[in-house]
Amino acid sequence: MGAENRSTSATKDPSAPLPKREGKSATPAVPRGRKTAEAKPAARARPAAKAGKQRKAVTPSSAESKSRTIVAFPESPRRKLRRRLWIGGVTAVVLFIALLAVLVFSPVLAIQTVSVSGTDLTRKEALVEALQPLKGKPLPQVTDQDVKALLTNFPAVDDVAVEAKPPSELGVRVVEHVPVAVLKTGKKFALINADGKRLATVGKRGDAELPLIDGSTAGEDPEIFRTLTAVLAALPQDVLAKLEHASAKTVDSVELQLTNGKKVIWGNADQLELKARVFEALLKAKQPEGGIQVYDVSTPTRPVTR
Repeated sequence: MGAENRSTSATKDPSAPLPKREGKSATPAVPRGRKTAEAKPAARARPAAKAGKQRKAVTPSSAESKSRTIVAFPESPRRKLRRRLWIGGVTAVVLFIALLAVLVFSPVLAIQTVSVSGTDLTRKEALVEALQPLKGKPLPQVTDQDVKALLTNFPAVDDVAVEAKPPSELGVRVVEHVPVAVLKTGKKFALINADGKRLATVGKRGDAELPLIDGSTAGEDPEIFRTLTAVLAALPQDVLAKLEHASAKTVDSVELQLTNGKKVIWGNADQLELKARVFEALLKAKQPEGGIQVYDVSTPTRPVTR
C-alpha cells in the first residue's frame, strides 16, 4: 500500500525531472516569446566583433615602436648636387642685386666731369655747358635719352651715345646730321641736310665744300627745294665737294654745275641711287680728246656725254 502511494506520487509530480533518453541530447525547452528576442542580439554580435578588429586603437606605445623601426637612408649624390646648385644660384642672384644697387645708387660713381666727342658743326664747349645738369648723378642712371633731351637746342645733333668712364667721368659721343648743301639767304650762308634743316652757319661761301642753293628757291617752291636736297643727298661727299651749285626750274629739270664749269643734266628725283652711281663712274672715266662739257644722266641706263 505504501509502495503504490510512492509510485503514484512519483508519476504525478510535475516538477520531477524527466528521465534521459538514450541516443538523443536533451535540450531545454525555450518559450516561444523568448526565442526570437534572444536570437537577434546573438546575430548582431558578430559584426561588432569584426569592426573591433578593423579599428584597432593606436596607443602611444605602439606608435613609438613603429617610429623606432624607420630607417634613414643617405641622400643621393644627384639630389645633393641639385640642392647645392640651387643654394649657389640664389646666393649669386642676391649678391648681384646688392652690387647693382650699390652701383646705381651709390654716390661713389657720381658724375664730376663730362667729355664730348664727334662734333664738327657744333662747339664742344657749348655742348659740355649744356650737359652740366648731369653732374652729381650716378653714372649708371644716365641714359642716351637723358643726354639727348639736354641737347635739343643744337640742330646739328642727330643722336648721342653715352659711355660711363668710372669712377666719375661721363663720355658723350655725338652723331651729327650730314650737310648736303649751302643755303644762301641774303648775305648769310647756312649748312642744310637732306631734309632742308639748317644745321649751322658759315661766315662765307668758301668755308664749306658743298654745292650752293639759292634761298629764294626754298621760299618760292618748297617742292623744288625738297627735290634738290634729295638729289644732293644721294651723292657721296667727295662728289659733293666737286659741285658749285644746284638749281631747277621744275621738279623734272634739276641741273648741277661742277666747280670747273661743266654741267650735269639730272632730270627728276627718280632712280636716285642709279643716277648717282652712273655719274660717279663718268667722273672717274678717262676723258675723251677735247674733254666733256655736259653729263646727261636723266636716263641712267643710257647716259650721254658731250
